[in-house]
Amino acid sequence: MNKTDNDMKRRWLSLFVENRIGVLARVSGLLSGKSYNIHSLTVGETENPEVSRMTVCLDADDRTYEQITKQFNRSVEVIKVIDFTNLSIRTKEVMFIKVSGLNDRGRAELFQMAQAFKFRIKDMDSDSVLVEAVRTEIKNDSILNAIRSRFTNLEVVRGGPVAIESISMQDR
Repeated sequence: MNKTDNDMKRRWLSLFVENRIGVLARVSGLLSGKSYNIHSLTVGETENPEVSRMTVCLDADDRTYEQITKQFNRSVEVIKVIDFTNLSIRTKEVMFIKVSGLNDRGRAELFQMAQAFKFRIKDMDSDSVLVEAVRTEIKNDSILNAIRSRFTNLEVVRGGPVAIESISMQDR
């Protein structure tokens, strides 16, 4: 099967933008206005309080992705665009899962799962447990699927992945 220009791929961009009111809205508007399929968008202040860093993960073909990066490079508020798509990167996503309606047996089972899957129990009361997982998106998916397979009363919040280029060559 030949790869074509129309093959959809998961793409990663890191944008350094001016930390000002309305920049996030303009950047996300640029993506949504063109009907690009955004998988996730996270933003936070960098070591410089005047600059924020956005991690954008989207699904696009080569041609569409090239248009997106060109539009970002033309944007006045965008200081720098880094294409992480073909680089070795480290990613993490924060995920909280609140499991309610637990009895003693269910709570014990959830604590065993926490040890096996290496997530944290952050809070609890007599019938609820709050789980925190800061892992890759794929590992968080596995944790969520395992919890969903055993429990039904869930509330899930995911922060979306952030990414940075890896330092060591062993990740490549």
